[in-house]
Amino acid sequence: MARLVSLSKTVFLLIVDRAAEPMQAPHGSGSEQVNEVPQDEPSRDYRVAAIDRAISVVEALAEAPEQGVTSLAQRLGLTKSIVFRILQTLEQRGLVVRNPDRAEYSLGFRMSLLGERAGRQNGLLFAARPVMDGLQAQTGENVNLLVRERYEVVVVATREGRHSIRLFAHPGRHGPLHAGGGSQILLAFAPPEIREAVLSAPLERFTPYTITDPAALRTVLARIREQNWNVAQNDLDEGAFSVAAPIRGIGAEVVAAISVAGAVARLDEERRQRNLKLVRDAAERVSRTLVTGPSEAGPRVRA
Repeated sequence: MARLVSLSKTVFLLIVDRAAEPMQAPHGSGSEQVNEVPQDEPSRDYRVAAIDRAISVVEALAEAPEQGVTSLAQRLGLTKSIVFRILQTLEQRGLVVRNPDRAEYSLGFRMSLLGERAGRQNGLLFAARPVMDGLQAQTGENVNLLVRERYEVVVVATREGRHSIRLFAHPGRHGPLHAGGGSQILLAFAPPEIREAVLSAPLERFTPYTITDPAALRTVLARIREQNWNVAQNDLDEGAFSVAAPIRGIGAEVVAAISVAGAVARLDEERRQRNLKLVRDAAERVSRTLVTGPSEAGPRVRA
């Protein structure tokens, strides 16, 4: 039961944290980030009351499942109409389930799924942080950690390189699966139904070099699965490269991708081969930590 409470808090804290992030400008717009929080009001309470109440409901159900509207309202000091609307919303999203015979609610399967994903991503960050630091020190380029969420890629973490270059990746940013070195890694190793859904939909063009032909993309994805790495150039950010490799968890499932990205002008053949080796070694190091734990992961990458 304590684990359910912890997972529910983790999931909703992630939601609130994401909601509080500054808005990102669309790719290619040339606009700067927009910060919605006024800088001259640092002490103001910016909590969202509806989310705060919803968290309270979820935590109450985690501690004591199978509660009805009246019981929850009394427990939380809220009106029954507010509790009912919160439960209806959570039920529609699969976060709680209702027992129709007794009109009582418990946490739903989707809450467990989100909690499991949150725990897995936290473990991924713990394993990847020192490796990303070492990889950035060795290459001097941007280092990105990416995961797949259904039909999109999400940038989980980045390390900025020593060179000034504006790239697509920013922590928390969502992007396409068909363009970018790490994104294509995640698409190549995604379940077949995900790949087919992406390939059957229109493939957005970001630069003149973006692959928008499904047959050509199939060939690239097959090559990625065979060689277990990927080098992309100019397809998501014109003038930029990405050298990427898959990170595998228990059962050899690809759970993330790690990449080194920078300006194409710096990617001669010698740097290409060196970056590729370093990225593959980094992916293997993170994978080993995820499977066996930090004590078996070997030494940290050093510059």
